Amino acid sequence: MNVLYDITEFDPQQPVVVTQGTFDGVHLGHQKILKQVAQEAKKINGISVLLTFYPHPRLVLYPDDNELKLLSTIEEKIDLVAELGIDYLIIMPFTQELSRLRADEFVRNILLEQLHLSKLIIGYDHRFGRNREGGMQEMRQFAEIYGFELEEISAQDVSESIVSSTKIRQALLNGEVHLAGNYLGTPYVLRGKVEEGLQRGTSIGYPTANLRVNSSFKLIPKNGVYAVWVYIEEKKFHGMLNIGYNPTFEDKKWSVEVHIFDFDQNIYHQDIAIAFVAHTRAEKKFEGTKTLLNQLKEDEREIRAILEK
Repeated sequence: MNVLYDITEFDPQQPVVVTQGTFDGVHLGHQKILKQVAQEAKKINGISVLLTFYPHPRLVLYPDDNELKLLSTIEEKIDLVAELGIDYLIIMPFTQELSRLRADEFVRNILLEQLHLSKLIIGYDHRFGRNREGGMQEMRQFAEIYGFELEEISAQDVSESIVSSTKIRQALLNGEVHLAGNYLGTPYVLRGKVEEGLQRGTSIGYPTANLRVNSSFKLIPKNGVYAVWVYIEEKKFHGMLNIGYNPTFEDKKWSVEVHIFDFDQNIYHQDIAIAFVAHTRAEKKFEGTKTLLNQLKEDEREIRAILEK
C-alpha cells in the first residue's frame, strides 16, 4: 500500500475508486467499505483509494475540547488499512480552510480535480462539506452532475446492532472490551513504552510493566482488571492488567500496569502492545497487602483460564 501525505503527489493512470472519511478504529463497518473499494477497483483494473484526514477534524474545529479519545492512532490506522487491499492511503491535513469547503466544492476540488475519481463508495450515514451539510442525497446529485459512479454501503450488523465508532468507544468506557472487539473484528489494542514504576508488584511476587501509552488521545478502557495478551517483539504472552489508581496503597497517580505470566525479562523502555480480551472485575481497595495478594492469586487463576480457552 502506498501512503501519501500530500494529495498533489497522487497522479493516477488508471480509473480510481475512492472512499473517504476519518475511519477511526477501522471497525467492521469500515472494513466492509474498504474491501468493496478494493474489489471494485480490481474489476475495472483501477486503483483503490482511501482519503482520510489528520489530525482528527474535531481537534482542529474544537481545539479546546480535550475530551476527544480515538480508537486508533494514525500509525495504527495505516497498519489496519494496509491489511484490506487498498492501493493508496492518502492522509490529508485537516485545516480550518478545508473545513470551510462547501459540499459541492469538496466534491469538485478534492474528489474530482485532485483524485480524478471514477467511482465513490461511501457508507449509508456519510456526511461531508462545511458543517457536514452534505449527505447521500446531495452526493447522488453530484454524481449525476459530474458523471461519476456512486455506491452506498449499508450498515454492518453484529448481533443485530449497527457497528459504529461511537458504540465502540462507549463499550470500552463501560469495560466491555469483548463487545468492542466484536465490533472491531479484533481485540482492542494499546501500544506504548514500558517505564519504571514503584516496584510494589515485585515485592509481593507480581511484578508489573507500567505502560506509557503512545498517544494522549488514545481511548483507555474503564478502570479495572483485565485479561490481556501482551506482544513483545512479535512474541505473544498472557497477562493480567490493572487500570487505575491502586487504591490499596492510596496512590494518586493513575497508571496502566500489566503482570505478564511466566515472564522474567527486563523490558524497561521497550515498546509493547496490549490486546484486551476480557474485563474481570472493578478496581477495589483491600485492607492490606495480604488481602490484595490473595485477590491477585484468584485473579491469576481466573485470567489464565480465560486466556487458555
